[in-house]
Amino acid sequence: MINILLSGSNGKMGKTIQFLLKDNEKLTIEAGFDKFHDESCKFPQYKSLDNVLEEIHVILDFSRPDSLDELLKFAKINSTPLILCTTGYTENELLKIEEASKEIPIFKSANMSLGINIINNVLKKITPMLKDYDIEIVEKHHNQKMDAPSGTALLLAHTIQDSIDENTDLIKGRNGIKKRERNDIGVHAVRGGTIVGEHEIMFCGTGEVITISHSALSRDLFAMGALKACEFMYGKKPGKYSMDDLIIFS
Repeated sequence: MINILLSGSNGKMGKTIQFLLKDNEKLTIEAGFDKFHDESCKFPQYKSLDNVLEEIHVILDFSRPDSLDELLKFAKINSTPLILCTTGYTENELLKIEEASKEIPIFKSANMSLGINIINNVLKKITPMLKDYDIEIVEKHHNQKMDAPSGTALLLAHTIQDSIDENTDLIKGRNGIKKRERNDIGVHAVRGGTIVGEHEIMFCGTGEVITISHSALSRDLFAMGALKACEFMYGKKPGKYSMDDLIIFS
């Protein structure tokens, strides 16, 4: 059995993870880490990782960026693989993750969906052929999401940028009176209701528009990917890991 420390255990994704693990024979939540306490939880809950006494095999994080320092500290002290599913990290926080991966195994993904990551790999192949098209990305999420644009939209945008030889500029939203520049890549965020997650990439040419889209219909999608990552990361050596590694493993 692989023992999980679930960070963000009482959030929406934390609850989804708990539900999916009810009858799992490989994985179990050994402890939770959350600033809020939930009496219905059947595992120990902690507001500080300094108090965790249970044997932990992997850390699964669905919280917020402000938990990063404590998670990295715990993972380093205990040589525990860390799976980061949180988005909205600053450049400084991303550097901390990069440095920590030299000491501990870290899995980081802006999106735990297999479909999104397949689309991301498709973009690497088709973008060079469509580099002269105007490229726009539109993402839609529920009204409680904190970061905008979404981590997934930025993942897709950066993949597109890396696939084009010329310099490009990410335009996060658009206003004012100005024509679109040739090398712009537009990234637009919509927030409303209970939208789980929608992403649309448009390659707009002369007389045609090529659209690639993905809609998440349930949080179960991300939770299942995260649980696969827990199995994948168990016993891994220090280094950086991503959904690309998990797809190959699967």
